[in-house]
Amino acid sequence: MAPRNRDDNFMDVDSDSDISLLGDAEHRGKGKAKGKATDKRKKDKGKAKAKEQAYTWEASYTRSWDTVQEDEAGSLQGAVEDLMARGRRRRLLAPAAAIRRTIIRHLVLLLDLSAAMMDRDMRPTRFDLMLQYAREFVVEWFDQNPLGQIGVVGMRAGIGERIGEMSGNPQDVLKCLSERTRLEPTGEPSLQNAIEMARSSMSHLPTHSSREILIIFGSLTTCDPGNIHDTLDACVKNKIRISVVALAAEMKISRDLCDKTGGQFGVAMNEGHFKDILFELVPPPAQRAVARAGGPGANPAADLMMMGFPTRLPDSSPPSLCACHSDMKSEGFLCPRCMAKVCDVPTDCDICGLMIVSSPHLARSYHHLFPVKPYEAVTSMEGESMPQAACHACARIFSTSVSTAATSEGMSPWGRYRCPDCHNDFCAECDVFVHDVIHCCPGCGK
Repeated sequence: MAPRNRDDNFMDVDSDSDISLLGDAEHRGKGKAKGKATDKRKKDKGKAKAKEQAYTWEASYTRSWDTVQEDEAGSLQGAVEDLMARGRRRRLLAPAAAIRRTIIRHLVLLLDLSAAMMDRDMRPTRFDLMLQYAREFVVEWFDQNPLGQIGVVGMRAGIGERIGEMSGNPQDVLKCLSERTRLEPTGEPSLQNAIEMARSSMSHLPTHSSREILIIFGSLTTCDPGNIHDTLDACVKNKIRISVVALAAEMKISRDLCDKTGGQFGVAMNEGHFKDILFELVPPPAQRAVARAGGPGANPAADLMMMGFPTRLPDSSPPSLCACHSDMKSEGFLCPRCMAKVCDVPTDCDICGLMIVSSPHLARSYHHLFPVKPYEAVTSMEGESMPQAACHACARIFSTSVSTAATSEGMSPWGRYRCPDCHNDFCAECDVFVHDVIHCCPGCGK
């Protein structure tokens, strides 16, 4: 067979060759480039759509780093101080009208000790963070409510476990919260069993004191032996106020417990928010109005109650048995009615049932009924012939430079806050100290 004539424009290939023709390669290359361009346009379109339509949960967070600006020296200290001061002033701008409150409080703290508390979405764990904040809450609660008492109940393994008896001594409550090995989480929680145990411990309390239950709940389930709505109806009948701080998510039964009893409900988004919503329950709650013959807006009738101011025994007194623990000790307090000896005040006498308090405790509880008026932020120095050069409380010299803080949030650009009664100027630190600690204006004594 004669050989074929070779042409320079053609190439010999085998039948099983993978080499494509030039035209096909160019066509496929163009198609691939076109596909990449289409994918890029789709990706850019998806990014633009994501920027326009953010997730719903993102609306709950504030990008605080976008609002922080450096000063002339390149420091962020001024911006951080402004953010802290705005938060403090926003808290102090709450209405200062006199509200009828219950100053003799009885609170049962229900702690979730189930296996769900070992999750690490809050550092180090939900359990460790709950114990830390619970101890801080107890200290602050007794400081603001010296006539109150706290008991502790745990929820684990489907039962309610009494951890600490109702006590007016903060050291006793802190002691039962400090034993971590005794509180090791396990099993599932039971809201009904724990609430029934707390309700039974407050059934004997008088009507002039408040009955409150605070639940720190981290689980999404509850293992109850019966209908928890019957327990809820019993709490409403006994006028027990239930508040819930959830660490995982909102459950309908938790919301119903708070709404029907007049308590507060909150879901912690992070560690800081957990502490904020927990410490919102420190001030005594306002009493709900009760319908009377005087009209729908009439105040409930005032109940007179009997209190006794004890005699304190020095350490050098002869040892004797106390009526509360039957311990032999020298120091203590004598009941003014039956002369029985008790260890601490405030408490109820175990012999005659008289409520024993000290005058400082009664005075410290009084500020909740008549709070200090919020100081007014000085926004302009015009018309001030002789302005005060220093703070009336701490004598710190006021700054002459104007701050860039926004006045709409109650901030003073001059760092001055004026009492509406005595018209003295105070700095931001003294403003917060007066309203949070001493509860009395140093200028006018109100």
